[in-house]
Amino acid sequence: MLSFFRKKDIVNDLLHEQTSLKRSLTAKDLVIMGVGVIVGSGIFITPGIIAANYAGPGVVLTYLLAALVCIGAAFCYSEFSSTIPLAGSAYTYSYSVYGEIIAWIVGWSLISEYLFAASSTAVSWSAYFRNLLAGFGIHLPAYLQSAAGTAGNPDGRFDIVAFFIVLIATTLLLQGMTESMKVNTIMVYIKIFVILLFVAVTVFYVKPKNYNPFLPFGVGGIGRGAAVAFYAFLGFDTVSSASEEVKNPKRNMPIGIIASLLIVAILYSLVSLVLVGAVNYKKLNVADPVSHALNLLNLNWISGIVSLGAIMGMTTVLLVVIYGGTRLIFSLSRDGLLPKRFKSLNKQGVPISSTFLVGLVAATVAAVIPIEKITELVNIGTLLAFSVTSIGVIFLRHSKNTQDLKPAFRVPFYPVFPLISFLACIYLMTQLQSFTWKMYAIWTALGLLIYFGYSYRHNNEKD
Repeated sequence: MLSFFRKKDIVNDLLHEQTSLKRSLTAKDLVIMGVGVIVGSGIFITPGIIAANYAGPGVVLTYLLAALVCIGAAFCYSEFSSTIPLAGSAYTYSYSVYGEIIAWIVGWSLISEYLFAASSTAVSWSAYFRNLLAGFGIHLPAYLQSAAGTAGNPDGRFDIVAFFIVLIATTLLLQGMTESMKVNTIMVYIKIFVILLFVAVTVFYVKPKNYNPFLPFGVGGIGRGAAVAFYAFLGFDTVSSASEEVKNPKRNMPIGIIASLLIVAILYSLVSLVLVGAVNYKKLNVADPVSHALNLLNLNWISGIVSLGAIMGMTTVLLVVIYGGTRLIFSLSRDGLLPKRFKSLNKQGVPISSTFLVGLVAATVAAVIPIEKITELVNIGTLLAFSVTSIGVIFLRHSKNTQDLKPAFRVPFYPVFPLISFLACIYLMTQLQSFTWKMYAIWTALGLLIYFGYSYRHNNEKD
């Protein structure tokens, strides 16, 4: 029984550098990576849904609340990443302070986050791309536009655009992080420019009367809206998965994680404030509220630019979530919990089998399963990782396994901050639908079958 809770020998791993991943990422790269993965489909979809159904013009408060929850978790991630600068993110952290079986459950949950986030992002990318093509009079056959069972397209069979954009992103990642970050950097700058363009143009159409009433659904709408807004902040934890490829990780990891979240929180606040100020919140219950608002204001030319920006935004998300998934599987394989082939590296220092696996699975899921089904597991897996990491800071500071490690960053107001972050994550988990919990139970059961059938007998840690 105790063997299920054996812990990872972190000190030994740090001393012997059990990896040949190339350290090439700077704090600037991490900020760009963080902004790139966080600012994606969320900012182009969720503001309208939240405003129309939960918070009205007070939508900005839901983003601020969600940002506070994420920043709390980010502080905890920063202490872990500066103490244990190894790939694997929350999985590795859990392995060091809780033990193997908890780490496996967390790692397995994060695999679902990365895989299904990549698939859902690809499907959204496909939809925006088809809309862009439609503006030029180009239309794909209905059966190649979406998966079978997709609402609004009874003839859908295979989302060919979603399938190939995942494969293209995977191929790019196989060239190594230096080359991938060059593309990612360009797209992040374009995406931020488009968002700021929307704010700069739309602010002149803001009418004070649209802010009244500010909270038409009451104060309770802020909490319910925050549970939805949380989706728009997913991905900052992916930055911590890059620890082994970061120069001076003890300094640069906290900067990358926290700075990217603060930048995103400011961008989201600006967009949501201007959006509900220019257009009445009741008109924003659509899948593309930003473009829809611009069309209502007769700013069609800017709407086209924003659609292009959405595509750019989701491309960066796709690159980073696939990257995070491959590094997580690499870590699991290195620890013996998955077959050794998944830790093999190519000439560019990229875990080639892990990258192929994540890319092929994500591409297939994106092509044949409707988006409303593949997005269900993203939030719950992430919130579990956030909650475990938050409360884990307390275990980290008192664990004999990590007592010789000196973090370059410590969570302020300890232990209050970690406890608040933990409770906030648990609260948001209680807001998820029962269907999500059922799917997560099935996913976890599958993971435990793999653990007891293979991982438990092949791990590298000794009792």
